[in-house]
Amino acid sequence: MSAPYPTNDPNNPYSAGYPPYPPQQQPQWGQPGYQQPSYPPQPGFQPQPNVGFQMPGTTGFANPSYPQPSQPYYPQQPSGYDPSKPINPPYMEGDDPNFNAAGMGFSDKSIRAGFIRRVYSILSVQLLVTLGFVCLFVLNQDVKLYAHRNPQLMIIPMIGTIALVCVIACSESARRSSPTNIILLGLFTFFESLLVGFISSTYAPNIVLMAVGLTAVVVIGLTCFAFQTKYDFTTCGGFLCVCLLLLTVGSLIGALFFRNDLGNFIIACAGAAIFSMYIVYDTQIMMGGEKSYSLSPEEYIFAALNLYMDIIQLFIYMLRILKYLNQD
Repeated sequence: MSAPYPTNDPNNPYSAGYPPYPPQQQPQWGQPGYQQPSYPPQPGFQPQPNVGFQMPGTTGFANPSYPQPSQPYYPQQPSGYDPSKPINPPYMEGDDPNFNAAGMGFSDKSIRAGFIRRVYSILSVQLLVTLGFVCLFVLNQDVKLYAHRNPQLMIIPMIGTIALVCVIACSESARRSSPTNIILLGLFTFFESLLVGFISSTYAPNIVLMAVGLTAVVVIGLTCFAFQTKYDFTTCGGFLCVCLLLLTVGSLIGALFFRNDLGNFIIACAGAAIFSMYIVYDTQIMMGGEKSYSLSPEEYIFAALNLYMDIIQLFIYMLRILKYLNQD
């Protein structure tokens, strides 16, 4: 049977006489079928095994031959959470997304109750130590006479008190690391108790006793008010700071230019009122909960220091008020 087409036709692709096909062009980079060329190993280079890599937001590794790890669990953060901000700094707003982040917040009642118990336990020890020094300087005649003859000795505890307050207030690591924070607070309490003892020795014992009782009643009443009231005093920090600055300036002006009992009485009343408000402010800022600002649970030393200084200042102003009222 003859072929249906000429076998020597150059236009026929099946013809035996058709010239060979031209060489096919290899696919270039980016085209289907492109293969990455291999490179010879460099001298001294050890080839690494192909273990694959993990893309962000995916589970496992890109290389299926590598064992796939299990999906890690990350706790869900609140909306607006900023990982660059520290969790629970010393002062923070209650509506801050970083507040209560990762379950480390201050809203848990057990954490808050433990924090408050710790603060008041430390504060009670501080007040008992100070009360002991006051009794020593007021009731012991030898110590009282020595304090009256050597008033220059007050400079040492005064400098120590100022230095320790600056260290505790400015160094977060110092007031949070134990036992450094306890040692610093103990030294501050010792120096402050010496100062209060020196000051109390200049007053009559009955005035000191009345001042102690009146201060205790006011502090207990203000603490109960701070815990029960619905008013948020944590937003009054700026106002109280301005009032304290005016009180300091007024005290300096009165001591330098207006040395009279009435002026001292007015300044003492103003100081007692300001530090009474500070007791409410520092109590609420320690409470947390629904307040605008609150302390971190790790700031128990700072909270105890604030309340202790408020109570001591209130006691000193009470001494001045009672001395004026008991003049003959």
